[in-house]
Order: sequence, then C-alpha cells, then structure tokens
Amino acid sequence: MKPLPETPTALVIRTDYSDQAAWEAVRDEIGRPVDGFFASVEFVDDVAYDGLTKAQLIELCRGAEAYRSYIMVVDATTLSHPDRPVLVVDIYPEPGPEFRAIPSQIQSIENNLSIANMDFEEFAQCADANGIFRGFPQF
Repeated sequence: MKPLPETPTALVIRTDYSDQAAWEAVRDEIGRPVDGFFASVEFVDDVAYDGLTKAQLIELCRGAEAYRSYIMVVDATTLSHPDRPVLVVDIYPEPGPEFRAIPSQIQSIENNLSIANMDFEEFAQCADANGIFRGFPQF
C-alpha cells in the first residue's frame, strides 16, 4: 500500500470515489472557518486509497505517531449519509476507537486535539445515539 503523507497536520483521507460532488461538499464544509478558526488538515485524495478499510488505514499509520494521533476518513458512509459524517479514528496510543462527526465540527475537533486542549474521548462521549458528533450540548 502507498504510504500516507508525512505531515504534522491532520489527515482527511478519501476512501470512496462513488460521488465526486459529495466529496467536494464535505471538503468545502471542512474548509470553512468556524468563528474565525480553520481546520488545519491535509486532504488526501488519491485513488490508491480507494476502498481501504479502517484496519488497513491504521496499519498505514503504524510508526507515524510522531505525526498524528488520529485520522479522519471520508468513506462510503460519509458520502451516502445525508449529514456526511466523517469517520474520526483514534490511532494512538491504542488504535481503533472511533466516532463520526459532521463536517462543520471537524474544525473544533482538529483545533482542540492538535493543542491537547481536549481528548479524543471527550468528543466520542458527546456523539449522539447514532455515533455522530454534532457539537457539544448547550447548557
């Protein structure tokens, strides 16, 4: 398998090529600033990753913990679901925990995880009954 890019920014990896317009919509939504803040991500749009599973992506990340502790995946579920929830997978220290997030929340996730302001679990615990993070509850 082709190695993932070595970059300090979070990766948004496309693994489904069934709907170009949906991919562009997800990418555009992630790229929009939220309250003046941008998601510092690198979009990986390479057919070499078409159809890769979560397990295969985690394997590609082995040894890259210095670069990232999680990955974001735009897969078939993302492109076919009306809310376009992106798969967010924790790969360090133990790979595997996951949740989905609507694209407009990727900025918050990336910003907070990149500066260790919050932990992966804090986002995962606030996912709804369908496993989708839509933001933190308003009190």
